[in-house]
Amino acid sequence: MQNIRQILPLYFVAGSQDCNHLPGNAADNLVAVLEETLKAGITCFQFRDKGKSSLEQFPEQQTALAIKCRDLCRQYNVPFIINDNVELALAIEADGIHVGQSDMSPKAIRAKTDKPLIIGLSVNKMEEAEFSNVVDEIDYFGIGPIFPTQSKEDPKPVVGMAFIQKLRQAGITKPLVAIGGVKEDSVEQLIAYGADGVAVITAITHAKDIATTVEGFLKQVAKGTSNATK
Repeated sequence: MQNIRQILPLYFVAGSQDCNHLPGNAADNLVAVLEETLKAGITCFQFRDKGKSSLEQFPEQQTALAIKCRDLCRQYNVPFIINDNVELALAIEADGIHVGQSDMSPKAIRAKTDKPLIIGLSVNKMEEAEFSNVVDEIDYFGIGPIFPTQSKEDPKPVVGMAFIQKLRQAGITKPLVAIGGVKEDSVEQLIAYGADGVAVITAITHAKDIATTVEGFLKQVAKGTSNATK
């Protein structure tokens, strides 16, 4: 198993629904955007194909798209995570699965396979973090939404940047990735508060220059990490 903290610095999350604003086929656009981000240096990718304008209603097409994304990630040696869909993750041998509080439990997921599998859990409340901090099956927490976000149809309440700091002060030791409306100018502070990285959707999929955007995020993560260790 990889060092989880090393894969979290810039965690790209996307599905076909996040590329509908681009001309042409949304699935092809996702593959093209993903390749640009991989070339630029993202450290992890989560395939989150959900919602009305995704391929959820077309499982064969969705699986084919997931496999294309998985293969691209493998070319660049970047972990490929699938959101929620445990059966798909196991079927195509994804590197990991990310679940919410109401999805299949990490313990149940781990029991389904004897292969190494990165498992992430979404956290929006202090009690969720405290309860799950001692669950060995969980490798990291996705904390958010930090800011208001349009990427989810039913977002949880905004927690704010300082929630990361409160989690660390409360003794939460799991690796943390901050998600939800995160922009480049908030990255350094999030890392200073104790995040191991940031997860980004719209800031990348809507970027005019994806490579420059990725590089900018990575610089801010490095800056925050450097300041946090002084």
